[in-house]
Amino acid sequence: MVDSQLEMFHNRLQKLARHLDKQARKRAVSCYRLYDHDLPEFPFCIDRYADKLYVAEYKRRHGMEEEVHALWLQRCLQQIGESLGTSPEQIYTKLRQRKPGRGGQYQKAGEIRDEFFSVEENGLSFWVNLTDYLDTGLFLDHRDTRALVRSQSNGKRVLNLFAYTGSFSVYAAAGGASEITTVDLSNTYLEWAKRNMLLNGFTIRESSGSQEGGFSFVQADVKKYLKEVAASRYDIIVMDPPTFSNSKRMDDILDVQRDHPMLIREALRILSPDGVLYFSTNFTKFDLDKTIQESCMVKDITKATTPFDFAGRANRFCFRIQKKELP
Repeated sequence: MVDSQLEMFHNRLQKLARHLDKQARKRAVSCYRLYDHDLPEFPFCIDRYADKLYVAEYKRRHGMEEEVHALWLQRCLQQIGESLGTSPEQIYTKLRQRKPGRGGQYQKAGEIRDEFFSVEENGLSFWVNLTDYLDTGLFLDHRDTRALVRSQSNGKRVLNLFAYTGSFSVYAAAGGASEITTVDLSNTYLEWAKRNMLLNGFTIRESSGSQEGGFSFVQADVKKYLKEVAASRYDIIVMDPPTFSNSKRMDDILDVQRDHPMLIREALRILSPDGVLYFSTNFTKFDLDKTIQESCMVKDITKATTPFDFAGRANRFCFRIQKKELP
């Protein structure tokens, strides 16, 4: 690595920071993507979380010996810190494999340090953890979709499936939802979701799965859970399944390409007549089933829900799906 390459990297980081930092301040957002492999010589994803940086190096065949690679990484991190005005102790690093989705979001990343801190997004706060898990606790690319759900939640019954740490549930509560059910396979993330609700001043009013009202947190396999819910039960459903999951807690594997027609049909069954399903996936080769397109009202809102810091970068799909009106 020569000085001219580092200078190029420095210039790119500063240009991005000037542009994106300004937009983030206007939007009251303290966590956003700054850089995502913009230069082939520097295969990093860099996210800002308040005063901290989360730097993930994409796994690749770099051809360097281990010691040489370690020195190269150290020099890159030093340059990132200098270019973005961040001290070394505020930079958190990960090695991230390029994968078509979030199949490993429930895995822990090694030694547990339990370092949580809060960040702000659109006037709401969320706990994140940059050390203990493969993901941080907040999917930044869903920011605009969360805001859309908040704008439509007043007085609505909301179901958040594959909920992770419950950010959509927090937005729905902020939007005045009359009922929110948060469903995930991991009890760890459901507890995290509860902490996010409390962080924003919402009282968790527990209710049973069949009784309307309150905020419910359900540990369940979504494929099984959907079949147990009564018809027309919810007004808004959010579904962001992992690309692939073979958790021991599940009776079967989940493959988003194979299983999404069944998931969508079951979600529509429990959706009220005028209700809305927001379905999203990060599987880059995703192809929405033709029978779903023919039997439902489907609108591709991917572009409309792509945040400013992911424009031209995001590998995701997002659809607004409703029951087809009777003739």
